[in-house]
Amino acid sequence: LTATVILLVTGSIVVVLWFGAHDVLAGRMSGGELSQFVLYAVLGASSLGQLSEVYGEIVSAAGAAERIGEILKITPRIVAPAEPLMLPTAAQGTVSFEGVGFSYPRREAKGELPALRDLSFTVRPGETVAVVGPSGAGKTTLFQLMLRFYDPEAGRITFDGIDIRRLDPLELRANIRSVPQDPVIFGMSVLDNIRYGRPEAGLAEVRRAAEQAAADGFIRALPQGYDTMVGERGITLSGGQRQRLAIARAILVAAPVLLLDEATSALDAESETLVQGALETLMASRTTLVIAHRLATVLKADRILVMDEGRIVEQGTHRSLLAQGGLYARLAKLQFETHHADAAE
Repeated sequence: LTATVILLVTGSIVVVLWFGAHDVLAGRMSGGELSQFVLYAVLGASSLGQLSEVYGEIVSAAGAAERIGEILKITPRIVAPAEPLMLPTAAQGTVSFEGVGFSYPRREAKGELPALRDLSFTVRPGETVAVVGPSGAGKTTLFQLMLRFYDPEAGRITFDGIDIRRLDPLELRANIRSVPQDPVIFGMSVLDNIRYGRPEAGLAEVRRAAEQAAADGFIRALPQGYDTMVGERGITLSGGQRQRLAIARAILVAAPVLLLDEATSALDAESETLVQGALETLMASRTTLVIAHRLATVLKADRILVMDEGRIVEQGTHRSLLAQGGLYARLAKLQFETHHADAAE
């Protein structure tokens, strides 16, 4: 549109100059009158060209505003109940899944198997439970439901004996800390990223958490230390550094329940050893659920749940599961044999 308007306006001015020049030569018009007319024409043409640009921007903005309006009109499925129950001041962190069944809307529309089917287990305060299994078994869905990003279609999930659907989602999530495989890092300073869950935390507390997460060393090496801006989504940091910041963030906030989703997957061997020690200290007083694909990271778990196709097919300790010779034993054999072969090579 803008190019067309500029072409038409410029062409019309050229035509006016052509006929005006002939009128000046014939004496029907003075040179001043022609200059005056052309000046007004140029001013009017430039204004018209700018109006065409503004019109294009208005059309684009109207489309975006319509989409925003559609999003704002959506009623969220997950809302706080009219009269939410309150958790005790000192929450214990007992998590229980009771006959939980769930299917994602898109998968249900395609007729695929549910993500979870009749799932039941309990994690006691201070217990560390690892969840393993092949991809698509429903491990991450457990965390999605625990944080109440979705509600189960069957059964219920309880936190300290209270159905989480009767709690305010904000209060529920304030008592849970999650360290995902791909942590969210904000375009702020390192200091602000670590104390995101506790804005009032002092620098000494932040440094202590960073030391426990084996992050203090690389942070001090940054140009401005803890005041260094890390860029949008932490683009200036490596994957391992982003994960250590997320772990430090979880250490800083004393929540009774800790969710770890492959929290050390992007760390090198040395950093993983340091962080694993910090996580063991952190998990000692918390109810902990750990999702792990590398079975070597869950050997010390109090209990291991083996999932397949949305169900718990085995559970027990590492040794007892190996003795059963089932899915866990097969996964362990594949991983450890591959690891030994690579090391030997």
